[in-house]
Amino acid sequence: MACGFRRSIASQLSRVLDLPPENLIKSISAVPISRKEEVADFQLSVDSLLENNNDHSRPDIQIQAMRLAEKLKCDTVVSEISTGQGTVNFKINRELLTKTVLQQVIEDGSKYGLKSELFSGLPQKRIVVEFSSPNVAKKFHVGHLRSTIIGLLGTGFQLFGYEEKLQSSPLQHLFEVYVQVNKEAADDKNVAQSAHEFFQRLELGDMQALALWQKFRDLSIEEYMRIYKRLGVHFDEYSGESFYREKSQEVLKLLDSKGLLQKTLKGTAVVDLSGNGDPSSICTVMRSDGTSLYATRDLAAAIDRMEKYNFDKMIYVTDKGQKKHFQQVFQMLQIMGYDWAERCQHVPFGVVQGMKTRRGDVTFLEDVLNEIRLRMLQNMASIKTTKELENPQETAEQVGLAALIIQDFRGFLLSDYQFSWDRVFQSRGDTGVFLQYTHARLHSLEETFGCGYLNDFNTACLQEPQSVSILQHLLRFDEVLYRSSQDLQPRHIVSYLLTLSHLAAVAHRTLHIRNSPPEVAGARLHLFRAVRSVLANGMKLLGITPVCRM
Repeated sequence: MACGFRRSIASQLSRVLDLPPENLIKSISAVPISRKEEVADFQLSVDSLLENNNDHSRPDIQIQAMRLAEKLKCDTVVSEISTGQGTVNFKINRELLTKTVLQQVIEDGSKYGLKSELFSGLPQKRIVVEFSSPNVAKKFHVGHLRSTIIGLLGTGFQLFGYEEKLQSSPLQHLFEVYVQVNKEAADDKNVAQSAHEFFQRLELGDMQALALWQKFRDLSIEEYMRIYKRLGVHFDEYSGESFYREKSQEVLKLLDSKGLLQKTLKGTAVVDLSGNGDPSSICTVMRSDGTSLYATRDLAAAIDRMEKYNFDKMIYVTDKGQKKHFQQVFQMLQIMGYDWAERCQHVPFGVVQGMKTRRGDVTFLEDVLNEIRLRMLQNMASIKTTKELENPQETAEQVGLAALIIQDFRGFLLSDYQFSWDRVFQSRGDTGVFLQYTHARLHSLEETFGCGYLNDFNTACLQEPQSVSILQHLLRFDEVLYRSSQDLQPRHIVSYLLTLSHLAAVAHRTLHIRNSPPEVAGARLHLFRAVRSVLANGMKLLGITPVCRM
């Protein structure tokens, strides 16, 4: 695979440059494919070798690249060495490239790309990821693709709730109660006061309030799990910030004992993160009645999770509106003496705009999932090439989810974007439907021809430009995975898979299997099998279940 080629190139470079090969491996990158011209397979940026020199003493990069290239020699791995703009380029022996890449893809299976030396130097880590965070007793809003909502329904249920409806359709009924109690609270201050008192009783451990909240929590989580299952999402633990109401009081005591807690004239308690009274750096951690706030409970949750998991990193995935909140939480952990606060990271995302179903503005995520399935079923029914399916509803949902995920992950996570149903469901272009269609078509090739051809193959039969472009692109998979692991942006993987699918589409039109000589057909089938395997790996990383027929 790419790492083996990198190591071979690095070994020769290390002898010339008198540097350890390990120092050079990450400076050697696979070259992105070009539709205009054949490119080398790997390149070394000479600039990266001279990064310690300042601009005044740094020699001309192009001259350095040429001098370095002259000292290097072709061998059994590298068949050609050239220079580019500040780079030394390496072309791998074509038959070795073909054999190595295809064998590695099949042998490594779902681990292809992850066994690369790009990852070998990284220690195994325990990472806690907090995401989704829907509110107990509030139905899954579509914003849970990108947001977190806060609320409490104790008073509302006592006023408007029905036990029978709660048992049969908990989230729907509690949502109706939520809407009704909010409307009442806007007109009646007593209702708002009652809701506040319910929360206070909950914080103080009132058994009746706790029992009602526990019922809400259990029924909500049960229904969330059903919706999570449709999304292919599994959690190891369900514990929201409200779970830490008791421990939040311990946090307040700790803040007070360290002299960090300040009382205001209104009776609230705050922490001044600036140390000089800057209003923008004041974080409120306790209400005037002694009850905790969101920040207090997040502090308690972080401390508890460190004690429980001893994590190397904890990542919070929420909307960008909570950026300041997490900055303050992490800063408070630091001044409380928790050095591990630097291991906490907030990954923010933007807002989805304009998402509507045919019934109007979206309220619930489940409505979107149902809409996706319905629209995809209709699309599939209108296409003549659609195969007869055992479970068309399940296939429609998996293809629809792929469409939604690719639309969401194509750009920077932090960017807002305008949602479009028409764009999401395009079968051509850079969409999730196109990825699923490509995977299903390649799977069909294996079903049709696989039995007779998948024993061995002749590398000389895969030297067409279309084959070489695919092999070069497969080389880059480990780099793409590494990049996404470093900046936590899925867009790199999305872009890679879309390019791979376009390359596969071109190859499928020109590299025929049917009516080709057995040796040629077998080699091409190996190539398409490798493409499908890597495509499936990448889709699964994004939370997409590849379909085999559509």
